[in-house]
This record gives sequence, C-alpha cells and structure tokens, in this order.
Amino acid sequence: MHILQLCPRVPFPPHDGGAIAMYDVAAGLVRAGHRVTLLAINTPKHRQPADALAHLGPHLRLVLVDVNTDISAFGALKNLLLSRKPYNVARFIEREVCDVLGRLLASEEFDIIQCEGTFVAWYNEWLDYEELRPERTKTVLRAHNVEYTIWHMLAKREANPLKQFMLRVMANRLEKFEREYLTYFDAVAAITEDDAQRLRALGCPEPVVFIPAGADLERLQPDPGLRAKPRTLFMIGSLDWLPNQEGVEWLLREVWPTFHAEFPDVELHLAGRNAPAHLLNRKAENVIMHGFVESAPAFMQQYELMLVPLLSGGGMRVKIVEGMALGKAILSTSLGAEGIVAHNDENLLVRDGAAAWLDALRAWYRGEIDVRSIGAAAARTASDVYDNGRVVQRFIGLYERLLQPAPAGTPAHSPPA
Repeated sequence: MHILQLCPRVPFPPHDGGAIAMYDVAAGLVRAGHRVTLLAINTPKHRQPADALAHLGPHLRLVLVDVNTDISAFGALKNLLLSRKPYNVARFIEREVCDVLGRLLASEEFDIIQCEGTFVAWYNEWLDYEELRPERTKTVLRAHNVEYTIWHMLAKREANPLKQFMLRVMANRLEKFEREYLTYFDAVAAITEDDAQRLRALGCPEPVVFIPAGADLERLQPDPGLRAKPRTLFMIGSLDWLPNQEGVEWLLREVWPTFHAEFPDVELHLAGRNAPAHLLNRKAENVIMHGFVESAPAFMQQYELMLVPLLSGGGMRVKIVEGMALGKAILSTSLGAEGIVAHNDENLLVRDGAAAWLDALRAWYRGEIDVRSIGAAAARTASDVYDNGRVVQRFIGLYERLLQPAPAGTPAHSPPA
C-alpha cells in the first residue's frame, strides 16, 4: 500500500510521546513493505531538515511545508475576535499545505491518507470540499487525544479568572470543532479505549477502533551497565505541555514538601524540554531540573521510581510504555495510566490524591514495595501488548478492511460547509 501520513510536525527525533507515536508507525509500515509519503508541517519549534528521515530508507519520502505555528498574544486575540476555529487548530491551517497536498494527490495514487490528530483534521474536510480526494482513497484519523477534554479539565482547576475564561473558550471551541470535523473520516484509530468511547459520543461513525501507541523494543533495550541510583525519583515529559506543567506543580506543591521533610535524602529528578521559567526558577531542596535530555531511556535507567502525576489530559502516556519496556516501577495517577494495560500493584502503581501518593512513596522508601517484580511485570506487558510490530499490524488490518469494496448503496460522507 501507499500511505500518505499528514503530521502536525516532523516526528523526529522521537523524543516525546507524539513524535514517537507518529515515527514508529511510519517506520513500522516501511519495515512491513509499504510505501509512506510523510507530509509534515515544519514548525519553528520542531524544525528539521529535508533528510531528517532518510535513515528509514527509500520507501519513505518526507515532504516539508514551513509554517509558523508560534503562539503570540496578538494572534490569540485576533483569533478570539475574528475566527470561530480554536486557536491551537488555526495555527496549523496554511494555504501552502493545501497546495502541496493537492499536488501530491494529483500526481500520485494513495491508498490511505492518515491524519495524525485534531490539529490536521481540517485538511481532510478541505480535500473533500474541493473534491480533490480520489474515491478509492480512504481517510483515517489517528486520534492522539480528544483535545477538548484536556482543556475542560485544565479550565476546571484554574484559579485565575482570566486564564479560566480563556481555557473555557478554547475548550468549547475545540469541542465544537471536534464534533464537526472528526466525524467525516472513513475510520478513526483511537489511542485508548476511553478515547474510543469519547469519539463515538462525538458522533464519529464506525469503524472507531482502539490501536495503542507502540514501543520500539529494539530502541528500548536496558543497558546492563546502567544502575539506578538508590533513593531517587524521576519524571520525564514535555514541559511545554500544560497538563505536564500542572502535574509537576501539583507534585512540588502538594506532595514533595511533606515527603522531603520526612525523607531528606531522596532526590527528585525532573526532565523535559521547554520548561517554563516559573518551573526552572522554582527552588525546592533535592529537586534537580535536567531540562531536555538527549536519551530518555538512558535518563530513566539512572533513577529508581518513575512518577506520572498527571491531573488533566487524554490519550495515552507513551513515556509510561517506554518506562515499562525498560522494566521501571511507575507510580501514576489514574488519569496518567488511562489507556495502559495496568494491574494496580502488579505492573503499575496507581494512586490518586496527595495523601495516597505520600503513602505509596513512604512504602517505597521503606522497601515495602517490590519494585523489581513490578518492573519485571511491566516489561512483560510492554512486550506482549505494546511491541510496535504488533501495533503496526493492527493499522495494516484496518487499512485492508477499509480498502475492501463497500456494499452497494453505502452513502458517502458529506463535508461540513
């Protein structure tokens, strides 16, 4: 098959969850013998050269379109006053992307167009509206998140009235956008079962299937030369993502002061790109800010217990899957563990609220939690469920199902006006 993968950024290097999810599918499809044309919006934040994916071989072609997606106060205000589209979607809509997409479809035959997430979903409807998509070409939305749910959660906990108002506006616009634009794909691949149910509630027609993010287990082989430093905790995640910022702030405000007072020899290591100034400048004893780290697996193996203090969000935490593949014991909130095949106290520790987190951390410190057996069970789960080869085969099965001739009389989708 020939797959056109439309991405809101270049998925390289595969350092964060979104990039890993897009990169591993593209790489897996190529390894399985298919051709991939990856059309990526080349953003200032994730700028990459034209040969960024050349190592994947000749069956993957990277097509870049430079788009300035930077957030600005003027752009946000202009969007609020003059547009009905949510600002964090509108930033990815660009005429040049339309032109390149149209030329690709005019010059080549594609079996599947896969849009990677809400931020590029608009282009699917533009293609149908302009009647540029061949009838035989099927479209798939890979829903990394149901975006509006994240912003509703953030707004609910925001204390600043002005920020809360802006977050509610964004959440409401995103919900309207997703109800309108996510329902006209031929299929939706949800990254968690919970998101699959949310997408059905939005009105997405079947098939809505659950296909998790995978892990390239070859890339995640534990290094026998690395040993975790005793009495250490760690968290890793993109710190320019608001839910991660919220989680770190909660951890440092509600959990760490009490725990550190009781166990002052424990170190907390935080890693992630683009941490805001208020996190970088925050002073807390035995909290070490690493910023961006070149190798997430190497970082994870240096410390003992992995923390995922997520309070808002959707989709699936790819970093949890990576940690599981490396045999790490992980303490997460229920929301952080959403979508993971997790059995509490067997392959993952799931706790909610500061008091429950403190109890778990105290038990960890006293050696009352068998982190080795939990890590070993986590590694088995990663191998059995999240191996990227198995995930890619599920995508291929979905594509083959879509490409079968439709029964006579099946109505086509009509794009929104």
